[in-house]
Amino acid sequence: MLHDLNSYIVARLLLAGFLGGLVGLERELRHKPAGLRTNMLICFGAALFTVISYEMAGTVGGDHTRIAAQIIPGIGFIGAGVVIRDRGSVVGITSAATIFVIASVGMAVGAGMLMTAVFATLMLLVALVFLGVAEEHLGLSIRMMNFRLIAEDASVLPRAHKIVEAAEIAAQHWHTHRGDDGIVVEFDANVTYLQERELMAKLAELKVRCDMRPV
Repeated sequence: MLHDLNSYIVARLLLAGFLGGLVGLERELRHKPAGLRTNMLICFGAALFTVISYEMAGTVGGDHTRIAAQIIPGIGFIGAGVVIRDRGSVVGITSAATIFVIASVGMAVGAGMLMTAVFATLMLLVALVFLGVAEEHLGLSIRMMNFRLIAEDASVLPRAHKIVEAAEIAAQHWHTHRGDDGIVVEFDANVTYLQERELMAKLAELKVRCDMRPV
């Protein structure tokens, strides 16, 4: 009954799941669309399809790459599903690229290129973790943030407008309403890490309560 399963195939599939899980964990911790289970299953599935392609070709004849070749358009379809256009900006491209690469890692594992797969996973983690941190702190990465100010009266609105304009930041979706703690002013803006820090410091000079969060 288990004549088609051997320790080498099991080891490949386990390694694929592990490598996909490593990348997925990083995505999960950063609250990205494709997280732990998604990346683990994609890598595992790509490895399994590649193994099946090789095994079927060896058993019944045919092209070893026939099934494996269909993984790429399938992964493209999944990757397109995590790219979202929201409030004038496109988000999820890095997650889509991660899915594309982790599928290739799974294919490498399924084809028996184990060290290549491990190396590719390490490079992917370096790009996601270390380069991501460097982009944020060097001001290279731009992200949509929601800024929220709470003041006692509405006079803060024109002053906040002047601060944002002086910082040459294109803010949008300005909204003012009365909350339990006073007048609430909210707006969204695409900012770098450095712009975000500078803008928060300037807004704090208005002597109001202010906070921000990713959109």
